[in-house]
Amino acid sequence: MSKEHRAAFIPKKGAKLAVSSRPTPAPGPTEVLIAVKSIALNPIDNVSLASGLGVDAYPAIIGSDIAGTIVALGSDVPTQSLKLGARVAAFAPAFTKRGVPDYGAFQEYVLVCYEAVVPLPEKISFNEGPLLPMAVQTVFAAFQTIGLPRDAKYSPSDKKGFLVWGAAGSVGSAALQIAQLQGYHVYAAASSKHHPYLSTLGAHRSFDYTDPAVVSAIVRSARADGIALDAGFLATGDIGPSAEVLRQARSAPSVVAKLAVAPLDHDVAKFVLAPENEEERNKFYAFVFEGWLKDRLVGGEFVPSPKVKVVVPGGLEGIQAGLDELGKKVSGVKLVVEL
Repeated sequence: MSKEHRAAFIPKKGAKLAVSSRPTPAPGPTEVLIAVKSIALNPIDNVSLASGLGVDAYPAIIGSDIAGTIVALGSDVPTQSLKLGARVAAFAPAFTKRGVPDYGAFQEYVLVCYEAVVPLPEKISFNEGPLLPMAVQTVFAAFQTIGLPRDAKYSPSDKKGFLVWGAAGSVGSAALQIAQLQGYHVYAAASSKHHPYLSTLGAHRSFDYTDPAVVSAIVRSARADGIALDAGFLATGDIGPSAEVLRQARSAPSVVAKLAVAPLDHDVAKFVLAPENEEERNKFYAFVFEGWLKDRLVGGEFVPSPKVKVVVPGGLEGIQAGLDELGKKVSGVKLVVEL
């Protein structure tokens, strides 16, 4: 392994990314060093790039979602499932480390706490792997924040309904799958062109969220099914329509419906991140990645979603072009950069 590697830096606040070499770090006791094969791009990356959100000093390296191979292990990392050479996906801690270069995803080698790493079965490609970490942990962080049990298991006869607004994106489709695996009847709102795909992920019914009558359509459908919608997840868009669906379709007027909200423009960034305390955050990651996600990937119960779109030209030089494309809005695909 080389003593240096290439990385895409933010030179200063508001600047475009620049690619150059930097020292390759060694992992601390509870860290792993990952040789990155693929990076997924997220809307928060553009926010950090433009405004400095999550960055304390420059030059900085941002980015969160990676897949690759483990090339070094800290002395205290348990090796039952994390071994040298293992294929993994991981949630790089760029945001919690405030842009410190060793921890951002936009480079060839990244340090990650071992709790935020999940082995990838051979059937999942490196380009599919980075679709997993941010999406899955965001959903469970949101569930935890609004008081939904993370280990719920309902039966169809319980008639528990769950609304996912913006179900075709990476976070929305993860929310759909997680809720469906917990036994909810999932009512998904997304562009109609994505409805067949959402059915493959387990959506009970899908609705076109561009339809002016979508709120009444969802409420009528849930009532006809005998399903109460007491909880939901807003992955994208305005809060008004999804909140109105829950207000009308909840099990009783006295019930306080619970809506988890992911988009940053609603001033609820706490839904986007895991717990702030490092010890609690690492316990949370251990549940999400080792305790919940690992076995469901092996068994095929949970799949990377949505579809992958590889950014061209590839490599680190392709990240800025990918972020520019992402800023113009993409629908039903995840932009991924191959290294």
